[in-house]
Amino acid sequence: MERHKQAVSAIAAAVRGYFERSESYRIFHGSTNSTRPRPKPGQPAARFVDISALGNVLSVDRASRTALVEPNVPMDRLVEHTLKHGLIPPVVMEFPGITAGGGFAGTAGESSSFKHGFFDDTVQSVEMVLGNGEVVRASREERADLFRGAAGAVGTLGVTTLLELNLIEAKRFVHTTYHRVNSVAEAVARLKIETADPANDYVDGILYSPTHGVVITGRLTDDKPATSKPQTFSGAWDPWYYMHVQERTSSATTTSTSTSSSPPPSDYIPLAEYLFRYDRGGFWVGASAFKYFKFVPFTRFFRWFLDDFLHTRMLYRALHGSGESARFVCQDLAMPYSSAEPFVEYTTANFGIWPLWLCPLKQAPPPTFHPHTGEVDATTGKPSEILNIGVWGWGPVDTDEFVAKNRALEEKLSELGGTKWLYAHTYYTSAEFWQMYDEKWYADLRAKYSATTLPSVYDKVKVDAGARKRQLATWRGWIKSLRPLGGVYGIYKSILTGDYWLHRNAQWKYKKDKQD
Repeated sequence: MERHKQAVSAIAAAVRGYFERSESYRIFHGSTNSTRPRPKPGQPAARFVDISALGNVLSVDRASRTALVEPNVPMDRLVEHTLKHGLIPPVVMEFPGITAGGGFAGTAGESSSFKHGFFDDTVQSVEMVLGNGEVVRASREERADLFRGAAGAVGTLGVTTLLELNLIEAKRFVHTTYHRVNSVAEAVARLKIETADPANDYVDGILYSPTHGVVITGRLTDDKPATSKPQTFSGAWDPWYYMHVQERTSSATTTSTSTSSSPPPSDYIPLAEYLFRYDRGGFWVGASAFKYFKFVPFTRFFRWFLDDFLHTRMLYRALHGSGESARFVCQDLAMPYSSAEPFVEYTTANFGIWPLWLCPLKQAPPPTFHPHTGEVDATTGKPSEILNIGVWGWGPVDTDEFVAKNRALEEKLSELGGTKWLYAHTYYTSAEFWQMYDEKWYADLRAKYSATTLPSVYDKVKVDAGARKRQLATWRGWIKSLRPLGGVYGIYKSILTGDYWLHRNAQWKYKKDKQD
């Protein structure tokens, strides 16, 4: 803890200096899973507070089922530490490189979120450096307004330097069942059934087409039939998860009726393999890289041969390095269940992007920067469950058309009563943005906790719609825009990071000889 205290003291001193000089600044934490363009230390007129050293798990307490975690600890290292104690975070982001601090400051909802809420709902307390350099603790009992407001406010109310996480009992496997559905309406109905079943620990879904969907349920267990081979997804020769699910259900009949004669297909997946099942291929975004390069076949051999580049850390590095994030649609939209069908009809007609991800969520009541609809369950009086739909794929090459389509998507979402994740491209005007969020509540918090020298949420998430045109007007930007030169440069930049060693040497991977 002494090293941690010294690091926090240095951060607090840097923040205090900016505050006293009335200078704005940004936080540099060394990694990101955002698709927004990001400034780097050393750029002209850029002022940063570097917290990249805060990347350690300080303790895991078996008795209290808690862990003390610095903000830059990625999910894979967190899981590796807690599993040694037979524990696991209730909500684990499916990409190994997403950090605990990012999960708290952003919005992290996963297949266990219908049960446990967003990642920040599993955080017991945080240590923060306020905008004036003061170091404080916030929880649901102490500075509760700050604790609630900072969750999802993308670091604009202070610098998170330590998190106390709640943990739950781990099991060896997740018994994962694939319920075939044949329409969006069937998928929504099945999701409601499965999220109401207390035996389920995980629920999400994939829509492959208007007539082929799968609702996926998972139950933690230590028991596995001797005849069932553990299904893994981390090995270079393993199947990509979404393709495996599609294959398992391609000939299955719908399971949304009680007349189905045979049980739905299922797997016993080692726990960590389940938690990071979407890492290889980044859900299915990795397939877009094959479309980009055109002449590299999307075959099992090439997925094996290029495996180092097809894990999420490397995919994000390459996407940023190439500049292609400026024309990649990467949006997570949350809405009432009743809006799911018209929304999918809209994305099908206007984007033609498949598959789509479905994730049921406990809604965070406003005021909040998490996705919310404001709907209340008539029976319980609590906020209604909402549905996240992930839309990820190539958009139009033309810059103006790309912006127009994303703007139209935001308008459609508002029309259907939903809000979006703020990690991605956001094109709202200031007036439109603050119609969805409580500006006075946020402004009062910023004033109370000396955060006015930090950029606002809107400042951080708003995309400069003209940036891509200015980039293309430079010789370097124009050359990178030529396919496949930008992609090759992105791969080169990703190789320089050495991040491929992280998945090569991951300790969470299932090892049959040691774990069977």
